[in-house]
Amino acid sequence: MIEINLPIQIRWADLDPNFHVLHSKYYDFGAFCRMVYLTENGISTALLTENNIGPILLKEDCTFRRELKFEDKVSINLKISWYSKNGARWGMQHQIFKNDDILSATINIEGAWMDTQLRKLTAPPEPVISLFENTQKTVDFFVK
Repeated sequence: MIEINLPIQIRWADLDPNFHVLHSKYYDFGAFCRMVYLTENGISTALLTENNIGPILLKEDCTFRRELKFEDKVSINLKISWYSKNGARWGMQHQIFKNDDILSATINIEGAWMDTQLRKLTAPPEPVISLFENTQKTVDFFVK
């Protein structure tokens, strides 16, 4: 089972005037994690271009639990929460932890694969379906 847990380096530019991480940076951390997940598991931008597909977000929300500060040790994970039978639509969840075990935020997303030429949702190629099937799932995972 593929598990994703990435360290996140907090930069000075990530902070707001109260010296904690800007809310928008949490979403940036999630996007970074998703792209590392895809590329490190064989879903390169070249493969996406060859298949005329790209990931799109339909919905993204974050529940903030604890603030992140410059000195915190931060990590983010990725789990699949659901996908459609043909893999065209899917959900993921990120949890952001500080100092190893303090849940700071949970990001839930709904996404889909778009045919970049037709500009319509489409089923992804087999490597993407296989990757999603073999990635760690949330406890409430389901197939639509």
